[in-house]
Amino acid sequence: MSHVAAANYTPGRVPPASVPSLLISQRPQGRTSPRRPMGLEHSTQHSPRTPAGHGNRSQERVGARQRARPSGDCSPGPHLRLAPTPPLELRSRRAPRRQAVAEAGQAGRLLRLGEAQRSRLLLSRSHARMDPALGIAEPRVDEKAGSPEREPAPWQALPVLSEQQSGDVELVLAYAAPILDKRQTSRLLKEVSAVHPLPAQPHLKRVRPSQDPSCPHALEMLLCLAGPAAGARSLAELLPEPAVDPRGLGQPFLVPVPARPPLTRGQFEEARAHWPTNFHEDREVTRALAGQLFSAQERATMHGHMERAVWAAQQAASRGLRAVGAVVVDPASGRVLATGHDCRGAARPLLHATMVCIDLVAQGQGRGTYDLVPHPACSFAPATAPQSVRVGSVRKLDEDADGLPYVCTGYDLYITREPCAMCAMALVHSRVRRVFYGAPSPDGALGTRFRMHARPDLNHRFQAFRGVLEAQCRQLDPDP
Repeated sequence: MSHVAAANYTPGRVPPASVPSLLISQRPQGRTSPRRPMGLEHSTQHSPRTPAGHGNRSQERVGARQRARPSGDCSPGPHLRLAPTPPLELRSRRAPRRQAVAEAGQAGRLLRLGEAQRSRLLLSRSHARMDPALGIAEPRVDEKAGSPEREPAPWQALPVLSEQQSGDVELVLAYAAPILDKRQTSRLLKEVSAVHPLPAQPHLKRVRPSQDPSCPHALEMLLCLAGPAAGARSLAELLPEPAVDPRGLGQPFLVPVPARPPLTRGQFEEARAHWPTNFHEDREVTRALAGQLFSAQERATMHGHMERAVWAAQQAASRGLRAVGAVVVDPASGRVLATGHDCRGAARPLLHATMVCIDLVAQGQGRGTYDLVPHPACSFAPATAPQSVRVGSVRKLDEDADGLPYVCTGYDLYITREPCAMCAMALVHSRVRRVFYGAPSPDGALGTRFRMHARPDLNHRFQAFRGVLEAQCRQLDPDP
């Protein structure tokens, strides 16, 4: 049975703009009526217990009223109750919703950006004004000066690799021979590998395509290393019979091959230009060299710690000391454990900024050596230690009865200038985890010389990164 939902409604005709669009619902016999729109109730719906015929008389009265209503009257009948127009405060909720949609679009654009672009955008957001409608960052304008503020110079934390990782590809001479009969390749590969194994060069492939397209042979085989007395040799001299049947091989020739396996993508590209090479890529090193190792949040944290080190260096410069500052941080909790600067003088020439911070960490653990009270910018966060710890005592490396780490074990150091050899060895002995420095130094012992943090002959190694706020750090203590 049909129920009329609005007066003067003609099927197929669009109601006037002044009349709300209402739904005409039909309920077939024996089925449950669909749910009515919120705010619209029809009073002509009768209860199932209504006697038969009562609903017909009610519909007749509704039809009589419709016929009696003037033709231009489009207002709803007395049996309809329409939901009132939402108040202004409810309609105003759409503005936050539009803002949320704009923020979601901005988040999508951030995900599509590269890691470096996303980092620069997030770091400069504190210096920018965001348009919620377009999601475009605009430089903040100084109302007094009438010019946009200058954004901070971009920086990248690049890894300081070991000498093996950062060095050039070392080449050695080896003998190779063309494969004239490709059907003999499998047999020759087994026999030559058995006679001349290459245990120190497992990265070298035995067979490569011919480098000269005009040559009749398509493949070339690596036979053995040449050694110091390299010269022209015959197959009989290089491949003794009957261990190797030289059928299918041509005249040997000398070729340079990589002496060591490549450790970085750059070394691999250089090595493969000489001879096909296996490469087991360290993806963390590859991401670090591309400036994609750290997330935007980690970069923001690093930015804040290095700014604290810059502040410490400025405090040292104001007291007539060398403008080098340093900060020791526990990366597990983000807590700053020590803040120090260069305190060298005629009486204490060893108080470099790194040495000061290591001693401040020791003082926070109830130990320490130097009296740094005359330098108020040098501070430390005290660690919880039992009463049995005696101030000035030395903790052994394997001593963990008090539950505290050995000096700087697992901690990070942020310093404005590259540490020297003395400070680098102090960092090795204190078991630091990572070192971030801003500006290189002519006497530096990490990236400039020695690469003390990655020497295989030392009993501890740590990671080193350069370039954090490099422009600001260079201005603090310029090279002579």
